[in-house]
Amino acid sequence: MEFLEIGGSEPFRSYWEMYLSRGLLLIFVVDSADHNRLPEAKKHLHQLIGTNPILPLVVFANKQDLETAYRITDIHEALALSEVGNDRKMFLFGTQVTENGSEIPSVMQDAKDLIAHLAADMQ
Repeated sequence: MEFLEIGGSEPFRSYWEMYLSRGLLLIFVVDSADHNRLPEAKKHLHQLIGTNPILPLVVFANKQDLETAYRITDIHEALALSEVGNDRKMFLFGTQVTENGSEIPSVMQDAKDLIAHLAADMQ
């Protein structure tokens, strides 16, 4: 599998659609503790997925270990994930760094397996 991480900063956004048109799925990462940027993340997410109604979507709600982080249900609501379409495969994972930072959390192993499966299905 090859992954291309483009980033969410303004200068990189012009590349999103070019690369997304060749992708097998979209992995979208949000900072669960940055409440002020979630409306912007929602806007950009829906713009991206609007171009391909069947592209599988995997959302990582990062920094779940922080006290200020929105819970998964709050992220689901803030990103309006119920509006992504009935024909789209959509998955939402809560993620965080492990205590020592070197081991892979089980949720990330599950996500890796799911992503491999989704990519194989789209080929």
